Order: sequence, then structure tokens, then C-alpha cells
Amino acid sequence: MRVSTAFCRLLRLEGVRVRDVEFEPGCVIVWVVLRRRRLVCPCCLFSTRHRHDVRPVDSVWRHLDLGVWRLEVRARLRRLVCPAHGVVTEQVPFARHRADFTRDFEHLVAWLATRTDKTTITRQCRIHWRTVGRIVQRVCASELDPDRLDGLFEIGIDEVSWRKAHRYLTLVADHQRRQIVWGAEGASATVADEFYEQLGPERCAQISAVSLDMGPGYAKSTRANAPQAIVCIDSFHVAKLGGDALDEVRRDYWNELRSLGDQDAAKRFKDARWALLKRPENLTDRQAVTLKALRGAGGKVARAYELKEALRGLFAPGLTVDDVDELLSRFCSKASRSRMPSFVRLAKTIRKHRDGILAAVRLGITNARTEALNNKVRLITRRAYGFHSAQAALALVMLTCGPITLQPPHELHLH
Repeated sequence: MRVSTAFCRLLRLEGVRVRDVEFEPGCVIVWVVLRRRRLVCPCCLFSTRHRHDVRPVDSVWRHLDLGVWRLEVRARLRRLVCPAHGVVTEQVPFARHRADFTRDFEHLVAWLATRTDKTTITRQCRIHWRTVGRIVQRVCASELDPDRLDGLFEIGIDEVSWRKAHRYLTLVADHQRRQIVWGAEGASATVADEFYEQLGPERCAQISAVSLDMGPGYAKSTRANAPQAIVCIDSFHVAKLGGDALDEVRRDYWNELRSLGDQDAAKRFKDARWALLKRPENLTDRQAVTLKALRGAGGKVARAYELKEALRGLFAPGLTVDDVDELLSRFCSKASRSRMPSFVRLAKTIRKHRDGILAAVRLGITNARTEALNNKVRLITRRAYGFHSAQAALALVMLTCGPITLQPPHELHLH
């Protein structure tokens, strides 16, 4: 078997034949020619038989390594005149437009990016840090389903931090498909308006329910663009507000102990934070003892803990909407009379969003899935040790949590 034939079978590059193979120190260079005669525009797939000219330089793509050897694919490409894009270099079937890597190489990098950090990828694949982000963006743009926004009925909108200094991404999740279908940089009503504008009036009219947090921005945009949709305030954020109110009471009491000069008591009380905020069933033995002592001592911290647990108990399984409605009234009444400012404010907030809270219970819709996806997003952005652009971070989010199923190159060539 000739070397060119062996490499043609080995590389499995679509639409080309191997013309020659050269071996250089640490690198294998494979020269290929396209099998087709027609020239294809890489932007709009316009094809023609007429050639404008031949590029004076070789086109080079990085392919999957051959053992410890770098492997480069080279070809002398032609140029054509496209009615829409002018004079362009012809498209090749084994690489994306304006990419210096083959599709197989980019699929490998993108698949690794969803499972490990960028530093590992740069060392294993011998590419630059920023190149990883650009490859992820290209793969996401080409593999993302353009029809993913069809058939949206129950969605969740939430923001997630992707970098320090309060830099956020707005993510839209489909509750039925259990995946993120849209995202953009920022966290405001304007960003949500962009989603609804891309969705269009017809598809906006199909949305029946939207789960949100208690921020005003997303709710305002939803009521303006999809007025028929039921706004559901998920139980996760309601219970979280109860924990925040309790933590405020705890901090105030800790500051009181410090002002009295009892530093040892203040220090012991500070260590009790997680004993108060965690679920009782998740406490360690030491935290359970601490919580028992705090509740036995009484005072406003103990009362705040009881209110926090009462609020969390509102969303226990098996309660009907009428049960939750009655329990909400009792909680708001008790919190308003607690003489603790944080719980008085919490009671006002719950009364303001009462209809949305009850709607979430009635429809069984929460942002729990969205929050779970957000935790996954935080994990992958932290694991990658930071991104230099929101678009690169968003592309990785869509590859990991969106409607894209990535496969390593050897699985792509099984069939």
C-alpha cells in the first residue's frame, strides 16, 4: 500500500484525496486536493464551475495529532466570484470557514472544554489559551439548532455570574426539554426584551408560564412581550429570602455581643451561622448541638429560625394551593409582628408576589432546574479559570447545558 493511500484511509477527511506526505522534525505534512470540480462559497454555499484564480499561498489546517507528531493538512485552493460575497476562497468540506483547524480537531477541543480546564487543553492539544475560546465559539455557532426556540411553552429566566465585578449572563431554560435554549450578556429587562424579540410575536403567544425570581426586570419584560403567560415565582428564591432575613438577624445579634465586649461569646455565635441556615436533616453532630443550644436560649435569633423553617415548610410536598395560601397568610401576619426589620420587609415582599408564588405551586413550576443549570454553569466557568469574553463563556454554556450533543472524533466516524 502506498503512503498516500494509507494516509487517505487514516485521516478520513471528507471530500479530498491525499496527494503527498512529507515528514519533518516533529511534524507530518499531508498534501491534499479536493475531489469536486465545482467551487463552493464558504458563506452561502453558492457553487460555480468558473474559477477566478488560484491562491498564491498554501492553506494550512491543524489536524489530530499522529502520536506525538503534529499533523498539518495543506492544500492549494482556488478562488471564485460569489454574487453576494465577492471574491472568496472556496469552501473545504473538512474545516469551517476561516478556521485554522479541521472539524475533527475542533470537535475534540470543544468536547474537552466541556469536561476539563483550558490549561489542560492547551497543553494536551498544543494550542493557545485564547484559541480554545474561539474554537468553542465556532463549534457552538455551527452546531446550535436554529429551531431550538420552537415549541417553548414553559420557560425559566434567570441570571448567572460568569466573571467578577458583577458581570452576568441571562439564561433562558426550557422546562420541558430541561436545557438552556438562549443566552446573552447582561441581566436586565433590555436583555429579556432581546430574547422575546428573537422569539417573535407568534412564538411569544405560545408561552403559557414563565418562572422568575423576584427581580422587577424580567417580570416587566415578560408582561410586556407575553402578557398571557403566567408569572411563577419559584419557591427556591422565596425560601432563600427567609435564609437571608435570618442571617441579617444573626449578624445584628453578633454585633450586639461584640459591642458589649464579650468577644468569646461573639466568636462562638459567629461559628453558628451554618447551624442556623442549613436544613435540620443536613446538620453535622456538632452543628445540631449548637442549634439546640441556640433554640434553648431563646431570643430573637431563635424566633427568626422558627420563621425561616416555617417559610421553608410552606413548600413541602403534598400541600395544596389552598393550604399554601392559608399558611402564607399566617406567616406574613407573624413576620409583620415579629419586630425584626428583615422579616417585616420579607412579609411585604411575599404579599407583593403572592399571586406568582401561588401560581408556581398550582402549576408545579419552579426555577429549581434553572438554578441547577446555573450551578453547572458556575462550575464550568470556574473550572476554565476565566473567560476573556462573554460570548466564549456563553458558547461553552450552550455546549454543556444547551441542545448540543458533542462527541469525540472517533465516535463521529463510527458510521
